[in-house]
Amino acid sequence: MQTEKVADYIVNWLKDYAANAGVNGFVVGVSGGIDSAVTSTLCAKTGMNVLVVEMPIHQAESHVSRAHEHIAQLKERFDNVSDTRADLTPVFEEFKTEVFLDGDQSIVDMALANTRARLRMTTLYYYAGLYKLLVAGTGNKVEDFGVGFYTKYGDGGVDLSPIADLLKSEVYQLGDYLKVPESIMKAAPSDGLFGDARSDEDQIGASYPELEWAMQMDEAGKTEADFTDRELAVFKIYKRFNNSNKHKMIPIPVCNIPKNFK
Repeated sequence: MQTEKVADYIVNWLKDYAANAGVNGFVVGVSGGIDSAVTSTLCAKTGMNVLVVEMPIHQAESHVSRAHEHIAQLKERFDNVSDTRADLTPVFEEFKTEVFLDGDQSIVDMALANTRARLRMTTLYYYAGLYKLLVAGTGNKVEDFGVGFYTKYGDGGVDLSPIADLLKSEVYQLGDYLKVPESIMKAAPSDGLFGDARSDEDQIGASYPELEWAMQMDEAGKTEADFTDRELAVFKIYKRFNNSNKHKMIPIPVCNIPKNFK
């Protein structure tokens, strides 16, 4: 990948889109992970106003410290970057007192994890409306179009997606070029939705390099007969996530009424 050219292309794309939309800049949720670090840095390089928002909900300390390090670095490097913090833990806890929490605990835990992402989306759009900004998404290609590893109307609720055509490995290449803090570059990817430091690989069962490979094999039309045992296991994981999360990757179904009924 021609990293410098890709970075410049995304920055110019962001500037053009924002100018055509008549907005002042971008708001980005910063988690302490590589995707949000790269996205917020690309937005900062536009020279437009960029608001980075930290939104902890019972967050692992390692995530918090990386987010703080990245925000401090961004503000030191770019005069157009400002930050704010919205502690959503009390909001999340109050929400839990108002909803039905009985049933299978794993299902309840997943529903609450997705609720965290949706509370953050609401917060970002509050600031977007307040300051006339666009919400910049932080999803990469593997997450957004491969395994659907994001929350519908949570971190998937954005105005534009600067890095959604980049594989995770390419995001890391950009991170190195953009001088993202080393602590973020080395950290295991994590969605941070469960209040601990569990990694994406822990949840999915395969690493991002493996998922990239499986995505490429699927696009090439390869079959299960082509793989070793481990490759087959990874491919099946990829296909399971891809199939079950397809509803996130396609347009919302519309019931088109026959014209003769109108």
